Amino acid sequence: MTPAPRTPGEPSAQPQTLPLLVERNARLYPGLPALSWQEPGGRDDGWTTLSWAGVREHTTRLAAGYAALGVGRGDHVLLMMANRQEHWLSDLALVRLGAVPVSVYGTSAPPQVAHVARNCRARIAVVEGAEQVELWAPLLDDPGTPLDRLVVVEPGAEGGHFPYAALVREPVPEQFGKSLDTARPDDPLTVVYTSGTTGEPKGVVLSHRQVLANAVALDAVVELPPHVEHICYLPFAHIAERMLGIYLPCHRASHVYLCGAPQTVPDTVRKVRPAQFFGVPRIWEKLAAGLRTKLAVLPREQRAVIEEAARAAREHVGFRERGEEPPAELEAAHARYREAVLLPLLAAGGLDRITWAASASAPMPIDVVRFWAGFGIVIMDAWGLTETTGVATTNSPRTGFRLGSVGRAVSSVEVRTVEDGEIEVRGESVFSGYLQPDGSVRSALDEDGWLRTGDIGRIDEDGYVWITDRKKEMIITSTGKNVSPALVENALKEHPLIGQALVHGDNRSYLVALLVLDPEAGPAWAAANGIGTPGGLEELAAHPAVRAEVDRAVAAANSRLNRTEQVKRYELLAREWGPATGELTPSLKMRRRVIKEKYASELELLYDNEG
Repeated sequence: MTPAPRTPGEPSAQPQTLPLLVERNARLYPGLPALSWQEPGGRDDGWTTLSWAGVREHTTRLAAGYAALGVGRGDHVLLMMANRQEHWLSDLALVRLGAVPVSVYGTSAPPQVAHVARNCRARIAVVEGAEQVELWAPLLDDPGTPLDRLVVVEPGAEGGHFPYAALVREPVPEQFGKSLDTARPDDPLTVVYTSGTTGEPKGVVLSHRQVLANAVALDAVVELPPHVEHICYLPFAHIAERMLGIYLPCHRASHVYLCGAPQTVPDTVRKVRPAQFFGVPRIWEKLAAGLRTKLAVLPREQRAVIEEAARAAREHVGFRERGEEPPAELEAAHARYREAVLLPLLAAGGLDRITWAASASAPMPIDVVRFWAGFGIVIMDAWGLTETTGVATTNSPRTGFRLGSVGRAVSSVEVRTVEDGEIEVRGESVFSGYLQPDGSVRSALDEDGWLRTGDIGRIDEDGYVWITDRKKEMIITSTGKNVSPALVENALKEHPLIGQALVHGDNRSYLVALLVLDPEAGPAWAAANGIGTPGGLEELAAHPAVRAEVDRAVAAANSRLNRTEQVKRYELLAREWGPATGELTPSLKMRRRVIKEKYASELELLYDNEG
């Protein structure tokens, strides 16, 4: 268990709302660090830190500022900012006021922004700077949108709108504190809009009770030090970062390090040396690719020692996975290798203190899991939806894990499969429903409280859940065979040259694939094989030696797949997919429809002479 430890005289009852957790932390742990962020000229090499007492004081002042703008209990307030202190602190200030903060993805297109604003009927949006003002300002004149004020964070970008700094200029009115922290457990805590891999985003309404039930359930399966640090880099519009970066830190009285830009994550990890780290699969893939690149240039003798250490680590993990005690000889060898070989390598990247490594959001390639297991880092894959307040099932070093599965149900939910293999969930951390434009909440549960998740999978005899794919993403070939694209894509990505993959073949007689050359592994492989790349990745992707190696990679993947799942033809691309170019969601999940539309001509060419 990892909630903040109780001190003598503290009531044993868990606070039932987020504001009460903030108040508890400020009372019991006033001097403990709560939030750190980087800014020019800050203390500690550019880092500024706010204690839990400071969080209470600052959010009280912010809440008074928002109240002066007319924000009250139950009002939705939109937030579009990076992971910066103004976002985190405003979120808590609004919740303490009884309002409902709604974070919006920074990569949202104008129609998506308009849809969210109309759906939640917010009057105020808090935005970062000039770029966001340009995006939001037209909605102030939109008769179908009740938005009537923008609060702008960056000084000089206000352009006539309300400056964020003005929220805390006036003194807090006397007796104002009495109006704070009055939320009830079943009040809405937030609305999280689904990232929209298909269709328009839907507003998922989550209450204090549902969020805190999930927090308690998660703490029952993890083992972390008290007041554990968390590196916060995913968007707050994603349920994973809302739980990990806001709600669990309040529950645990822990320390959040904000990363405003994803590229700062490696430096922050090296500085913090965290005990826990969460990464969506693409993050773990990129970290593995970077480490593989470094290992590839080491002398052969050194690589041999590392490979032997990794072999012992994987064997050690295998015993743990089976719930068995490792033999004394293996235990000793693993301990020796870990101390002398693995920890120094991990320390260079700040990963040497990791006790809880986790992933979710998309299927995790098993070769990436095995790679990290070779360094003693067992990635505890989890599964859930925005509608289940994040994690519904998880692997755990405490209660058991099966590599390749997404673990067992946490205590706040139960899971089952129905006849077609779809997984259903019900329980106290399952959402209230979808927000409607008239302010009502429409339930998506059946009469017995079960939620259809849209994921296909199975539950084994020990209760471990194995996800096959999204029901809507299953490929049905022209011969009527069902294929999981994620299964094939992960097999293809086992080769380090293939950074991303999309498999296509609905209503076709065979599968084809779009493959993306890994931007780190590609140049490293070329250098190791004496291939010059003056033309960059475009030239490298067309090089005969690279094509031949990718041919071998596809053949190797096909050898592990059945005939229907095998990829007959592929196109190798040089440009990495990402949120900025539209192929990935902000949480780094593939937007299959967007990719297929963007590369429609390339896909069609792969079917020349079909039949």
